[in-house]
Amino acid sequence: MVNFSIQYGREISNQFLQRGISTFGEACNYVKSLPYGRNTDKLDIYCVLNDNIGTCSTKHALLKRLADENGQPGIELVMGIFRMNAQNTPQTKKVLSEYGLTYIPEAHNYLKYNGSVIDCTTTKTLNFQSDLLEESIIEPEQITDYKVSYHKQFLSEWLKTAQLPYTLDEIWTIREKCIAALGQ
Repeated sequence: MVNFSIQYGREISNQFLQRGISTFGEACNYVKSLPYGRNTDKLDIYCVLNDNIGTCSTKHALLKRLADENGQPGIELVMGIFRMNAQNTPQTKKVLSEYGLTYIPEAHNYLKYNGSVIDCTTTKTLNFQSDLLEESIIEPEQITDYKVSYHKQFLSEWLKTAQLPYTLDEIWTIREKCIAALGQ
């Protein structure tokens, strides 16, 4: 894993340093140890640090910004669409089963460095890589409207090809139930 010293005098860097976190590796471990949960305002770059929780989006956007502040351009923020199923996210099994689904395509954010995945979402390992459908590099500002829009467009196309008896709104509601199950 990539590691570097966090430099003083930068906006996000100072927030980590004030918490006694002086390297990127320590920052990754700190963020990973915070509970999984939705933030009050994911447009706020400090929401993970202020709320002491975060999602894959907010946690990795924060770490990407930290890397950028410290001159580490090789660390990429990635949005991957993967098959969220009972094997890679066991907490979703009941919801998926209730609706007769084996999986739902889910948008997941993580970092990549030299082709290696750095996932700081939770301390539990999410084995999603073998279920990846696609990946794209995004900017931290794209974790909000862009990510949701892209994800919904992907789901819309998936619903057409999978010929499922659900509308986009219905599948989004089912997905939200799966996400809620992940947070428990």
